[in-house]
Amino acid sequence: MNLFRGNELDAEGKKQLVREALLMALSRATNADTNISGIEIATVQGIIKDRTGDEVSEKDIRVAALSDLYKEATLERYLSKVSAKIGAEDSKMIVGALAEVIKVDGKISPFEVEFFNSVASSLGMSHADCAGLVD
Repeated sequence: MNLFRGNELDAEGKKQLVREALLMALSRATNADTNISGIEIATVQGIIKDRTGDEVSEKDIRVAALSDLYKEATLERYLSKVSAKIGAEDSKMIVGALAEVIKVDGKISPFEVEFFNSVASSLGMSHADCAGLVD
């Protein structure tokens, strides 16, 4: 709620916000092509563990992927608000992790491409940012 009220976040609040945004984006990516595969779930778990140190269960990922939360506030709206609070480096990390999840099963659907572009745009990332061409 502090995010949508415009309140400033302390370092711990920012860290928690990055974790939450990462979990939400990656979880939703597992369902972008309407086929949640085990390898995608395992990849999300590994990425979250590597990047945040947190353990996340398969159940939590599946719930986040299919959550009714997105009826109240779209992921894009949420990420747009988040991007102003977390900064470019964290946004790049989320987009890079998202690409890992999308590519892990060896096939990339048009729905996954559309989802990736939507997340990147919501985080204020340009094509050059996503390609790692901009510092």
